[in-house]
Amino acid sequence: MKNAIVLGLTLLLTAFTNAPVEIPQKPEDISPLLVGETIPDVNIMNLNGTVMNLKAEVAKKPTLLVFYRGGWCPFCTKQLAELRTLEPNLTRMGYQLLAVSTDSPDNLKASMDKEKLNYTLLSDADLTAAKAFGLAFKASPNYAATLEKGSGGKNVDNLLPVPAVFLLDKQGVIKFEYINPNMKERISAKLLTAAAEAMM
Repeated sequence: MKNAIVLGLTLLLTAFTNAPVEIPQKPEDISPLLVGETIPDVNIMNLNGTVMNLKAEVAKKPTLLVFYRGGWCPFCTKQLAELRTLEPNLTRMGYQLLAVSTDSPDNLKASMDKEKLNYTLLSDADLTAAKAFGLAFKASPNYAATLEKGSGGKNVDNLLPVPAVFLLDKQGVIKFEYINPNMKERISAKLLTAAAEAMM
């Protein structure tokens, strides 16, 4: 009887552990990682389509990690351009800047050229990282064609990340974050610089 109870509890825990994560229908309903938590162990792709481990990359130096929707989003391209102006100062402070989107590596290259960026863009085309960070939500059907094209056909579930900014130490612990379900609202360069300085 005792063994049956233990087996039953084990099966129940396994079922919960392996249960698919429910993706929110609205950006307001996401449950992102919080300050003090450690980022998940996920893989993403660089510009060349090479798979790389995000945690291993963050372990190299303190990191400003940005999640954005894609190079097709005007609010995102404005943010990328503003980050370009901040990047030299962040580098002087000892940070690296990583920006992650739903774009395929080829579309990342187009954004790099168009916006004249020197920092690192990374592809999360299937939103594995966005889901693990608790940022993914179900996009409106109106986005389906854009997301399919932008992701190189990998965004099959029509998902978007809520734009987010994380300041991380080398252990991947979140020291500061800015996450706003209103995709038109992005953190100002002044506030982001102040937060980066405070963390050093």
